[in-house]
Amino acid sequence: MHSNHLLLEEPIRMATILEPSKASFSAMTKIVGTLGPRSRSVEVISSCLKAGMSVARFDSSWGDAENHQETLENLRTAIKSTKKLCAVMLDTVGAEMQVVNKRETAITLKLDDKVTLTPDQGQEATNEVLPINFAGLAKAVKKGDTIFVGQYLFTGSETTSVWLEVDEVKGDDVVCLIKNSATLAGSLFTLHASQIRIDLPTLTEKDKEVISSWGVKNKIDFLSLSYTRHAEDVREAREFLSKLGDLSQTQIFAKIENVEGLTHFDEILQEADGIILSRGNLGIDLPPEKVFLFQKSAVYKCNMAGKPAVVTRVVDSMTDNLRPTRAEATDVANAVLDGCDAILLGAETLRGLYPVETISTVGKICAEAKKVFNQDQYFKRTVKFVGEPMTHLESIASSAVRAALKVKASVIICFTSSGRAARLIAKYRPTMPVLSVVIPRLKTNQLKWSFSGAFEARQSLIVRGLFPLLADPRHPAESTNATNESVLKVALDHGKASGVIKSHDRVVVCQKVGDASVVKIIELED
Repeated sequence: MHSNHLLLEEPIRMATILEPSKASFSAMTKIVGTLGPRSRSVEVISSCLKAGMSVARFDSSWGDAENHQETLENLRTAIKSTKKLCAVMLDTVGAEMQVVNKRETAITLKLDDKVTLTPDQGQEATNEVLPINFAGLAKAVKKGDTIFVGQYLFTGSETTSVWLEVDEVKGDDVVCLIKNSATLAGSLFTLHASQIRIDLPTLTEKDKEVISSWGVKNKIDFLSLSYTRHAEDVREAREFLSKLGDLSQTQIFAKIENVEGLTHFDEILQEADGIILSRGNLGIDLPPEKVFLFQKSAVYKCNMAGKPAVVTRVVDSMTDNLRPTRAEATDVANAVLDGCDAILLGAETLRGLYPVETISTVGKICAEAKKVFNQDQYFKRTVKFVGEPMTHLESIASSAVRAALKVKASVIICFTSSGRAARLIAKYRPTMPVLSVVIPRLKTNQLKWSFSGAFEARQSLIVRGLFPLLADPRHPAESTNATNESVLKVALDHGKASGVIKSHDRVVVCQKVGDASVVKIIELED
């Protein structure tokens, strides 16, 4: 266990608990919101952006390409009107087993009755037979294995998900004993066989089709690779993206959803650009008392590798309620204290009644948790893990953070082309925001010239404490003092307008001058 009490050792004054909460720059932890039926209008999306959403997730399990395109156009309109940057994440279906209910009639399953899972999709879904989209289930399970069927997402509620125990296998069919009463409504229910290897591809033909058409058209920033089980899954996805023009820059976030992914976590982390801990399915594949252990261990490994860690399924109750439970509020705070970069909201914003309030509430909890995060201990632990000799970039990044902490700087400004230097600074979790000034580069595919930078800027929006700013392309990354000073002025003006920089504040600047990397401290005048 690596958490080592990442909480300030000084006692928290009771009076501060009663101070009003604010969610702005102070909420350094990012929020990924899933857009859907309840959150696809320009008005609602604009409110979500103002409340703190920095990445919009599109779930390919839901809706068609036309529906998602309309939502994305609304997102672009909202971005222009609010002047809030937002990245786009596409979530694949992956190796997901589903119960097919063509008539969409509610199905009531009773405790101790039996129900048959069959690959014959020509049959109607009833309380006795559930057709599924996978022909190999009978070969994968045995008597006594557990299977969960949920309404869209596993909520843990006994009324919307059902626990089945395999009673016998009959040819291609699996006969199960129902372990709790539940009513399933809708066209599709996810089916999960606990700790059982399912022989389905991680990147399905349907996924490839969606990525090749919708993903390419919209230049997605992130691909959430569902049911990642091996490092090879990430390599195959990256090879597929490399053939799709601009999507060669798309970052791949491996979604860890079962014990197989957990077992190969270290190799997956090496290959992926970030990790999503999908606790809905993980909470079924793992015993409940083990989920937090995996979360702490996985987030620690991501932190040390300098790769974003995203935690899901935090405020499920807010799908139908205006306030989270006490346990959920504490869970969000603990995820921040564990070191996660972002909180991913699924059903809460996709089909929940209070998408904007959910984002706002989670942002406020993250901001409060950040106040008591033990940055000093985290910094020392990270430096010790990296060891010596450090790489050139790592040394500059850690020095910039150390200098900012020593002089109590209000912000760190980093000039970068690829975004790597800024991400390394963020890896050391400074207490102040990091303004990542992305300097565009001119590039060509031998057919046309274009500027890089937009991808790199948006991909910062999932990294804790990192806030991107796309510079004027006429200002090269390695330039004269005059042009650097003019870009710095733009960054300082942005910081002042955002309320994070005030007169007489100190600011740490990290930039390249010629071949040298420079960390300098400036004190602002009136």
